[in-house]
Amino acid sequence: MDMDIVPGDDRSGTLSPAQYNFAIGLTLLWGFVINWLMVANISPAAIAQIPQLLFFIGYALCCLAGIYLFRHSSNPLVSFLGYNLVVIPFGLVINLVISQYDPLLVYDALRVTTLVTVGMMCLGSLFPAFFQRIAPALTMALLLVIIVELVEVFIFNIHHPLLDWAVAVIFCGYIAYDWSQANSLPRTLDNAIDSAAALYMDIINLFLRILQIMSRNR
Repeated sequence: MDMDIVPGDDRSGTLSPAQYNFAIGLTLLWGFVINWLMVANISPAAIAQIPQLLFFIGYALCCLAGIYLFRHSSNPLVSFLGYNLVVIPFGLVINLVISQYDPLLVYDALRVTTLVTVGMMCLGSLFPAFFQRIAPALTMALLLVIIVELVEVFIFNIHHPLLDWAVAVIFCGYIAYDWSQANSLPRTLDNAIDSAAALYMDIINLFLRILQIMSRNR
């Protein structure tokens, strides 16, 4: 899941470049720490006991509400609330997924995700116009892959490994795009939070796909 960043209407309270980047980094760190605490303190078995339909509906509603809040609000506190409404359901999914893998594999996937993320941010800074141009293509490609994946899973009961590679590549592009987009917005606290929220979703989705790819290679 990825959502384009919509700049807030409030142009007051402009931050310096260093303050703006620090706010983005701190917001991202907050989300990752919350996820780590959830993994460390919530039993995957307890999450698995939630009825699947109820879990899916709750996950979707919470994420959509969070995305709506941080996309449409120019109030940093409201945007931060929306960000947390995305972080919490993502944390539950992360908890369920990584419980199926060896911890060393999870750490390796985290390392690779971090390196790829930094690399794509650098590319987003060097070639912002390119990633702005391909953003519509990324969206169409992601929708197509999601449809194909759903058809394979629910109709043919299979999952092709190439789909994980396709999604990983798409989210690499989204990381570069969202980082370039963040640098093109007015440097306000609200835009920093909005940018961090978009990047958070990109990074988590990339991590989950990298984890699946690496698990097959081992």
